[in-house]
Amino acid sequence: MQNPENDRLIEDFLELEEQSVLELVQERLTAGDSPLDIIADAQTAMRLVGERYEEGKYYISSMMMASEIFREIMEILEPLMTLEHEGATAGRILLCTVQGDIHDIGKNLLGVLLRLNGFTVTDLGQDTAPETVVQEVEKTRPDIVALSGLITLSYESMKRTIQLIREIEDQTLAQTPVIIGGGTINEMVSTFVGADYWSIDAIYAVQLCRQILEEKS
Repeated sequence: MQNPENDRLIEDFLELEEQSVLELVQERLTAGDSPLDIIADAQTAMRLVGERYEEGKYYISSMMMASEIFREIMEILEPLMTLEHEGATAGRILLCTVQGDIHDIGKNLLGVLLRLNGFTVTDLGQDTAPETVVQEVEKTRPDIVALSGLITLSYESMKRTIQLIREIEDQTLAQTPVIIGGGTINEMVSTFVGADYWSIDAIYAVQLCRQILEEKS
């Protein structure tokens, strides 16, 4: 059964009530809520904000405000989350937002959650050229490549990046599993760009990375 406090956080987030949202985060932490549960609700709210923007109900200023609220939530929660795995790394992940896109909230959240789950993460940042990704694949030999993009322009960049990875001479590297993520990603986009997996949820993406590495081993 959904906790009313969860609904309140999402509703106030959608109204861009910054102070109320941050107070609710603190209230839920005091009540013993998991930081990951709060993040999941914040992700839901961000996804709904994106939908309202696509529908013309929100302007770019609303998107920017929502992004700032999400950033502040993460500033509160990140220090409270601890590593679930110690010792050997769970795997090596190469992460970036693709060329033509500078959105990085989802990418940054995934990077945080991956590290908290014991993965070694190489983050190439935003607006990353396909050639740069390939160079880093050859250099670091990651177990998984994770490409992020929010705008439709990013799809072509994802497709080009994956094509170049598949053309690497070393066949082991050429077959590196690729996950794509972003609020507008779906099965159709994944098929178009040639990705192996896709996710619009950072928490699920971490589970997916674990699953991929378990299958490989």
